[in-house]
Amino acid sequence: MHQLKLKKPLAFFDLETTGTNVVNDRIVEICIAKAMPNGDLNVKTWRINPMVPIPAETSMIHGIYDEDIKDAPTFKELAKPILQFFEGCDLAGFNIIRFDVPMLVEEYLRINMDFPVHNRKMVDAQKIFHMMEPRSLSAAYRFYCGKELIGAHSAEVDTLATFEVLSAQIQKYQGVQVKDDKGKEFEPVKNDVNALHELTATKMVDLAGRIIFNEKGEEIFNFGKHKDRKVTEVLEKEPAFYDWMMKGEFPLDTKRKLTEIKLRGFNLKR
Repeated sequence: MHQLKLKKPLAFFDLETTGTNVVNDRIVEICIAKAMPNGDLNVKTWRINPMVPIPAETSMIHGIYDEDIKDAPTFKELAKPILQFFEGCDLAGFNIIRFDVPMLVEEYLRINMDFPVHNRKMVDAQKIFHMMEPRSLSAAYRFYCGKELIGAHSAEVDTLATFEVLSAQIQKYQGVQVKDDKGKEFEPVKNDVNALHELTATKMVDLAGRIIFNEKGEEIFNFGKHKDRKVTEVLEKEPAFYDWMMKGEFPLDTKRKLTEIKLRGFNLKR
Protein backbone atom coordinates (compact mmCIF):
# COMPACT_ATOMS: atom_id res chain seq x y z
CA MET A 1 0.00 0.00 0.00
CA HIS A 2 1.39 3.41 -0.97
CA GLN A 3 0.71 6.80 0.64
CA LEU A 4 0.17 8.93 -2.49
CA LYS A 5 -3.12 10.82 -2.65
CA LEU A 6 -4.45 9.99 -6.10
CA LYS A 7 -7.69 10.70 -7.92
CA LYS A 8 -6.58 8.64 -10.93
CA PRO A 9 -3.78 6.09 -11.49
CA LEU A 10 -0.22 7.42 -11.60
CA ALA A 11 2.03 5.39 -13.93
CA PHE A 12 5.69 5.42 -12.94
CA PHE A 13 7.82 4.23 -15.83
CA ASP A 14 11.40 3.89 -17.01
CA LEU A 15 12.96 3.08 -20.38
CA GLU A 16 16.19 1.33 -21.24
CA THR A 17 17.32 2.22 -24.76
CA THR A 18 20.03 1.78 -27.37
CA GLY A 19 21.30 5.28 -26.52
CA THR A 20 20.21 8.77 -25.51
CA ASN A 21 19.36 10.31 -28.90
CA VAL A 22 15.57 10.63 -29.09
CA VAL A 23 15.66 10.84 -32.89
CA ASN A 24 17.90 7.86 -33.66
CA ASP A 25 17.82 5.51 -30.66
CA ARG A 26 15.22 2.88 -29.75
CA ILE A 27 13.62 1.35 -26.65
CA VAL A 28 14.82 -2.11 -25.51
CA GLU A 29 12.94 -2.34 -22.19
CA ILE A 30 10.06 -0.56 -20.49
CA CYS A 31 8.70 -1.02 -16.98
CA ILE A 32 5.48 0.59 -15.77
CA ALA A 33 4.49 0.61 -12.09
CA LYS A 34 0.90 1.82 -11.92
CA ALA A 35 0.01 3.32 -8.53
CA MET A 36 -3.74 3.06 -8.03
CA PRO A 37 -5.98 5.39 -5.98
CA ASN A 38 -6.85 2.44 -3.67
CA GLY A 39 -3.18 2.00 -2.70
CA ASP A 40 -2.36 -0.92 -5.00
CA LEU A 41 0.75 -1.00 -7.22
CA ASN A 42 0.57 -2.95 -10.51
CA VAL A 43 3.88 -3.62 -12.28
CA LYS A 44 4.53 -4.74 -15.87
CA THR A 45 7.85 -5.03 -17.71
CA TRP A 46 8.45 -5.66 -21.42
CA ARG A 47 11.68 -6.45 -23.31
CA ILE A 48 11.64 -5.05 -26.86
CA ASN A 49 13.62 -5.91 -30.00
CA PRO A 50 14.79 -2.47 -31.26
CA MET A 51 15.61 -3.89 -34.73
CA VAL A 52 19.01 -2.19 -34.52
CA PRO A 53 22.21 -3.27 -32.71
CA ILE A 54 22.71 -2.13 -29.12
CA PRO A 55 26.13 -0.44 -28.76
CA ALA A 56 28.42 -2.39 -26.43
CA GLU A 57 28.99 0.63 -24.19
CA THR A 58 25.23 0.99 -23.72
CA SER A 59 24.75 -2.71 -22.97
CA MET A 60 27.42 -2.43 -20.26
CA ILE A 61 25.26 0.20 -18.52
CA HIS A 62 21.85 -1.53 -18.50
CA GLY A 63 22.98 -5.15 -18.97
CA ILE A 64 20.77 -5.85 -22.01
CA TYR A 65 22.63 -7.30 -25.02
CA ASP A 66 21.52 -8.06 -28.58
CA GLU A 67 21.29 -11.76 -27.71
CA ASP A 68 18.87 -11.00 -24.86
CA ILE A 69 16.25 -9.36 -27.08
CA LYS A 70 16.72 -11.02 -30.49
CA ASP A 71 13.49 -13.03 -30.00
CA ALA A 72 11.58 -10.27 -28.19
CA PRO A 73 8.62 -8.57 -29.88
CA THR A 74 9.14 -5.26 -31.70
CA PHE A 75 7.76 -1.99 -30.39
CA LYS A 76 5.10 -2.06 -33.09
CA GLU A 77 3.90 -5.43 -31.78
CA LEU A 78 3.79 -4.18 -28.18
CA ALA A 79 2.49 -0.66 -28.84
CA LYS A 80 -1.18 -1.41 -28.16
CA PRO A 81 -0.79 -3.40 -24.89
CA ILE A 82 1.63 -0.76 -23.57
CA LEU A 83 -0.81 2.00 -24.50
CA GLN A 84 -3.66 0.08 -22.85
CA PHE A 85 -1.68 -0.27 -19.59
CA PHE A 86 -1.10 3.51 -19.61
CA GLU A 87 -4.81 4.15 -20.27
CA GLY A 88 -6.33 6.69 -17.87
CA CYS A 89 -3.02 7.34 -16.07
CA ASP A 90 -1.01 10.40 -15.25
CA LEU A 91 2.75 9.91 -15.69
CA ALA A 92 5.66 9.89 -13.25
CA GLY A 93 9.32 8.95 -13.33
CA PHE A 94 12.89 10.14 -12.97
CA ASN A 95 13.95 12.48 -15.82
CA ILE A 96 10.85 11.45 -17.82
CA ILE A 97 10.18 14.96 -19.09
CA ARG A 98 13.53 15.37 -20.84
CA PHE A 99 14.03 11.76 -21.93
CA ASP A 100 11.51 8.95 -21.30
CA VAL A 101 8.34 10.73 -22.43
CA PRO A 102 9.92 12.22 -25.61
CA MET A 103 11.45 8.83 -26.45
CA LEU A 104 8.13 7.03 -25.95
CA VAL A 105 6.18 9.60 -27.99
CA GLU A 106 8.78 9.33 -30.78
CA GLU A 107 8.46 5.52 -30.92
CA TYR A 108 4.68 5.84 -31.32
CA LEU A 109 4.98 8.51 -34.01
CA ARG A 110 7.33 6.25 -36.00
CA ILE A 111 4.55 3.67 -36.31
CA ASN A 112 1.90 6.32 -37.03
CA MET A 113 0.32 6.09 -33.58
CA ASP A 114 -0.15 8.81 -31.00
CA PHE A 115 0.82 8.56 -27.34
CA PRO A 116 -1.37 11.32 -25.87
CA VAL A 117 0.26 13.51 -23.23
CA HIS A 118 -1.84 16.69 -23.44
CA ASN A 119 -4.50 15.26 -21.11
CA ARG A 120 -2.07 13.77 -18.59
CA LYS A 121 -0.32 15.30 -15.60
CA MET A 122 3.43 14.63 -15.55
CA VAL A 123 5.48 14.40 -12.36
CA ASP A 124 9.27 14.26 -12.60
CA ALA A 125 10.94 13.20 -9.36
CA GLN A 126 14.31 14.31 -10.74
CA LYS A 127 13.18 17.94 -10.97
CA ILE A 128 12.03 17.87 -7.35
CA PHE A 129 15.25 16.16 -6.34
CA HIS A 130 17.49 18.62 -8.19
CA MET A 131 15.55 21.52 -6.71
CA MET A 132 15.83 20.23 -3.16
CA GLU A 133 18.90 17.92 -3.14
CA PRO A 134 20.87 18.02 -6.43
CA ARG A 135 22.14 14.45 -7.15
CA SER A 136 21.52 11.20 -9.13
CA LEU A 137 18.82 8.52 -8.75
CA SER A 138 21.13 6.25 -6.74
CA ALA A 139 21.97 9.14 -4.40
CA ALA A 140 18.29 10.11 -4.23
CA TYR A 141 17.37 6.57 -3.24
CA ARG A 142 20.11 6.54 -0.58
CA PHE A 143 19.11 10.00 0.70
CA TYR A 144 15.33 9.60 0.79
CA CYS A 145 14.92 5.88 1.38
CA GLY A 146 18.07 5.10 3.39
CA LYS A 147 18.98 2.16 1.14
CA GLU A 148 21.52 1.37 -1.56
CA LEU A 149 20.09 0.98 -5.08
CA ILE A 150 21.11 -2.52 -6.18
CA GLY A 151 20.71 -3.20 -9.90
CA ALA A 152 20.48 0.40 -11.11
CA HIS A 153 19.83 0.81 -14.86
CA SER A 154 17.40 -2.07 -14.87
CA ALA A 155 14.06 -0.56 -15.93
CA GLU A 156 12.15 -2.31 -13.14
CA VAL A 157 14.68 -1.45 -10.41
CA ASP A 158 14.82 2.20 -11.50
CA THR A 159 11.04 2.47 -11.85
CA LEU A 160 10.29 1.06 -8.39
CA ALA A 161 13.11 3.13 -6.85
CA THR A 162 11.59 6.28 -8.37
CA PHE A 163 8.19 5.34 -6.92
CA GLU A 164 9.78 5.07 -3.47
CA VAL A 165 11.77 8.30 -3.96
CA LEU A 166 8.72 10.40 -4.94
CA SER A 167 6.72 9.02 -2.02
CA ALA A 168 9.58 9.90 0.37
CA GLN A 169 10.01 13.35 -1.23
CA ILE A 170 6.37 14.17 -0.52
CA GLN A 171 6.66 13.04 3.09
CA LYS A 172 9.88 15.04 3.58
CA TYR A 173 9.04 18.29 1.78
CA GLN A 174 5.31 18.71 2.27
CA GLY A 175 4.96 21.99 4.19
CA VAL A 176 8.58 23.05 3.53
CA GLN A 177 8.93 26.51 1.97
CA VAL A 178 11.69 27.68 -0.39
CA LYS A 179 12.36 31.00 -2.14
CA ASP A 180 11.74 31.52 -5.85
CA ASP A 181 14.06 33.54 -8.13
CA LYS A 182 12.41 36.74 -6.89
CA GLY A 183 12.93 35.91 -3.22
CA LYS A 184 9.29 35.07 -2.55
CA GLU A 185 8.64 32.06 -0.33
CA PHE A 186 6.38 29.27 -1.55
CA GLU A 187 5.66 25.60 -0.84
CA PRO A 188 6.63 23.66 -4.00
CA VAL A 189 6.01 20.05 -2.96
CA LYS A 190 2.48 18.90 -2.11
CA ASN A 191 0.80 15.50 -2.05
CA ASP A 192 -1.25 16.40 -5.09
CA VAL A 193 -0.54 15.36 -8.70
CA ASN A 194 -1.88 18.67 -10.09
CA ALA A 195 0.54 20.66 -7.91
CA LEU A 196 3.45 18.36 -8.77
CA HIS A 197 2.65 18.65 -12.48
CA GLU A 198 2.62 22.45 -12.16
CA LEU A 199 6.00 22.24 -10.43
CA THR A 200 7.75 19.94 -12.92
CA ALA A 201 6.08 19.97 -16.33
CA THR A 202 4.20 23.16 -17.23
CA LYS A 203 6.91 25.20 -19.01
CA MET A 204 7.32 22.82 -21.94
CA VAL A 205 5.72 23.21 -25.35
CA ASP A 206 7.44 20.24 -27.00
CA LEU A 207 8.59 17.21 -25.04
CA ALA A 208 12.27 17.70 -25.91
CA GLY A 209 12.20 21.17 -24.37
CA ARG A 210 13.33 22.92 -27.57
CA ILE A 211 10.33 25.25 -27.23
CA ILE A 212 9.05 26.43 -23.83
CA PHE A 213 6.69 29.01 -22.39
CA ASN A 214 8.10 32.24 -20.95
CA GLU A 215 6.62 33.97 -17.90
CA LYS A 216 3.99 35.61 -20.11
CA GLY A 217 2.84 32.25 -21.48
CA GLU A 218 4.42 32.91 -24.89
CA GLU A 219 6.21 30.16 -26.83
CA ILE A 220 9.94 30.85 -27.07
CA PHE A 221 12.91 28.89 -28.41
CA ASN A 222 15.05 27.27 -25.73
CA PHE A 223 18.22 26.62 -27.74
CA GLY A 224 20.64 28.05 -30.30
CA LYS A 225 20.93 31.51 -31.76
CA HIS A 226 17.23 32.28 -31.18
CA LYS A 227 17.16 31.18 -27.53
CA ASP A 228 14.57 33.16 -25.51
CA ARG A 229 13.06 34.72 -28.66
CA LYS A 230 9.36 34.29 -29.45
CA VAL A 231 8.75 31.48 -31.93
CA THR A 232 6.17 33.49 -33.88
CA GLU A 233 8.60 36.39 -34.19
CA VAL A 234 11.42 34.17 -35.50
CA LEU A 235 9.15 32.38 -37.98
CA GLU A 236 7.89 35.69 -39.32
CA LYS A 237 11.30 37.37 -39.66
CA GLU A 238 13.31 34.28 -40.66
CA PRO A 239 11.06 31.74 -42.45
CA ALA A 240 14.09 29.66 -43.45
CA PHE A 241 14.61 28.71 -39.80
CA TYR A 242 11.40 26.67 -39.92
CA ASP A 243 12.67 24.78 -42.99
CA TRP A 244 16.02 24.18 -41.31
CA MET A 245 14.35 22.66 -38.24
CA MET A 246 11.99 20.52 -40.31
CA LYS A 247 14.95 19.05 -42.24
CA GLY A 248 17.17 18.72 -39.15
CA GLU A 249 17.56 15.96 -36.58
CA PHE A 250 14.81 17.17 -34.26
CA PRO A 251 12.16 14.88 -32.76
CA LEU A 252 8.94 14.48 -34.72
CA ASP A 253 7.05 15.88 -31.73
CA THR A 254 9.14 19.10 -31.87
CA LYS A 255 8.46 19.46 -35.60
CA ARG A 256 4.76 18.85 -35.01
CA LYS A 257 4.55 21.55 -32.32
CA LEU A 258 6.54 24.01 -34.44
CA THR A 259 4.19 23.41 -37.36
CA GLU A 260 1.15 23.94 -35.12
CA ILE A 261 2.52 27.33 -34.02
CA LYS A 262 3.29 28.30 -37.62
CA LEU A 263 -0.18 27.32 -38.84
CA ARG A 264 -1.84 29.10 -35.94
CA GLY A 265 0.00 32.29 -36.87
CA PHE A 266 -1.00 31.88 -40.51
CA ASN A 267 -4.67 31.42 -39.61
CA LEU A 268 -4.62 34.53 -37.39
CA LYS A 269 -3.48 36.63 -40.34
CA ARG A 270 -6.26 35.42 -42.62
